[in-house]
Amino acid sequence: MTLLDGDAAAATPVDDIVLSVRDLRVWYGTARGAVRAVDGVSFDLRRGETLGLVGESGCGKSTLGRGVLGLLPDAAKVAGEVRFRGEDLVTMPRRRLRALRGPHLGLVFQEPMTRLNPLMRISDHFFETLHTHQRGATKAQMRQQALDALGAMGIPPTRFTNYPHEFSGGMRQRIMIALALVLNPAFVVADEPTTALDVLVEAQIIAILNDIKKNFDTSILLITHNLGIIAEACDRVAVMYAGRIAEQGAARPTFSHPAHPYTRELLASTISLSTTELHYIPGAPPDLIDPPSGCRFHPRCPDAMRVCPTRHPPTTITQLDQRVDCWLHGPDELIPPGGTAPLDREDIGVAHEA
Repeated sequence: MTLLDGDAAAATPVDDIVLSVRDLRVWYGTARGAVRAVDGVSFDLRRGETLGLVGESGCGKSTLGRGVLGLLPDAAKVAGEVRFRGEDLVTMPRRRLRALRGPHLGLVFQEPMTRLNPLMRISDHFFETLHTHQRGATKAQMRQQALDALGAMGIPPTRFTNYPHEFSGGMRQRIMIALALVLNPAFVVADEPTTALDVLVEAQIIAILNDIKKNFDTSILLITHNLGIIAEACDRVAVMYAGRIAEQGAARPTFSHPAHPYTRELLASTISLSTTELHYIPGAPPDLIDPPSGCRFHPRCPDAMRVCPTRHPPTTITQLDQRVDCWLHGPDELIPPGGTAPLDREDIGVAHEA
């Protein structure tokens, strides 16, 4: 194992990194206190790479994606660094950031059923986007550009002037992807692009994302709770829990040899043709206003030790090049005497069912 400094960058040529996130924090103010939705996240995204961000609902995935693009409510507070081609998106003036969205930064929203304006034709959605960023383009040029983007998604030109309600859910999602890609951005956040779609349409969306990566060298942050999609569409995976990244690494090695107990439990909870009984993770994700001390997964972890509630584990690199925050892989010199003893579940009020 190799111990990493919390701000250490991956060993990747700088000119190959499209997006570099360092210690990103996002919190929301409430009457009860600050909700730390993203709490110290770091990762790099290379050119033409798809990074899958996976975790349970409420772990901060969508907030992370929107925080990277600066699309958070005014009440949200953001700290840390998000460097896109050398510029910090966190400290960047809003006007400059708005200019980058579209031509350089794209977003595929969740729930395409509600994201398209029902009073606007599909053509109007594209003209509005293109006119905002290409004021010198003629209507004929914008029309052709829009038709090219839709054609790449399998939407025929005869549907260009239809309204959103005239399309199926899968076609609306493809339209949303076309809108995000019509200006050929270098980086795209795809926020649960297959939610509520049947498995056949889901497979089509995955194929489209793979084509985008190959043909346009686009970097994609794919947010999902579906581990099967990560395995099919992503080069690397980052497993998020309670606002932090628990483990990240190449998708196949991480799935075949998960280093963090949370990753292992997520994989065990998936259903396949060989499933004979259901598996679940006891308990629930923590309250992000008052998260557990130390490792945030320790109240639910089957491998929790006495050191786990006392301090957050350092980031280490496994032999399979996975970056993992877990005392199972932490250096022995940082573990206090008796720290490796199993944690008594009754000490933290969590009862595991047999």
